[in-house]
Amino acid sequence: MTKSMPPDLQEIRPGQSLELLKELHILTRDGRMNQDSRRKLKQVYHLYQFIEPLLAEARQDHADIRLVDHGAGKSYLGFILWDLFFKDKDEGARIYGIETRDELVSRSRALADRLGFSGMSFLKLSVAEATASDLLPERVDLVTALHACNTATDDAIAFALKKQARYIVLVPCCQAEVAAVLRKHKGQALGRDALTEIWRHPIHTREFGSHITNVLRCLQLEAHGYQVTVTELVGWEHSMKNELIIARYQDLPRKRPTERLNTLLATLGLEELAGRFFA
Repeated sequence: MTKSMPPDLQEIRPGQSLELLKELHILTRDGRMNQDSRRKLKQVYHLYQFIEPLLAEARQDHADIRLVDHGAGKSYLGFILWDLFFKDKDEGARIYGIETRDELVSRSRALADRLGFSGMSFLKLSVAEATASDLLPERVDLVTALHACNTATDDAIAFALKKQARYIVLVPCCQAEVAAVLRKHKGQALGRDALTEIWRHPIHTREFGSHITNVLRCLQLEAHGYQVTVTELVGWEHSMKNELIIARYQDLPRKRPTERLNTLLATLGLEELAGRFFA
């Protein structure tokens, strides 16, 4: 007779690695769940529900899916995706975790070896370095970047565009570059247009700069033929950075979003950033 799972573990999906969940602090050391770990598990499944349909769609074309996770940290996302989607299927799929910190890369490699997750690779590279690296495949199906700070999200977009990724999943984090340019030209702008009242006060400069950065990113992706969806990543760890951008390549018309992107940059005095958003 199959031993039933304890009531406090019944939310865990069948076949999921309990050792992995312990390593990710979703389960306690003794393999149990408390209120905090139950909340973390809900967050994991909530994120997975956005990415799983993209992987399933990619698999219909080819089983050897290539996924690159930028700013991977402890590779939390990559491990969960491998455990839930790839683990029981020997199809040649591979997940690459890109991270600049030696100790995190080493820890992730050791954990993957211990769990037998042979399709996972971890590389000590910045996002920008990864774009030119021959350690990564020419073809990439899905690019993720969760809480990649400031311009690292833009570097992840540039990587995805170069690799002609079919799907891009982004949770942008702190972003100061656009706000700095708005601040630099604020004196001139205030006398030119009432619109600049939106970012006249320093706190508004910061918040508007963060918001407009993501607007520009969405237009950039649309200008490359992607269909873009923006939603909330409800309940994720960083609740103040809760915007989820999902882009799916559909070869859509580029003219209108390109024109809008140009107009927005000119209207806000951000022309010097054109090279970043037209990459």
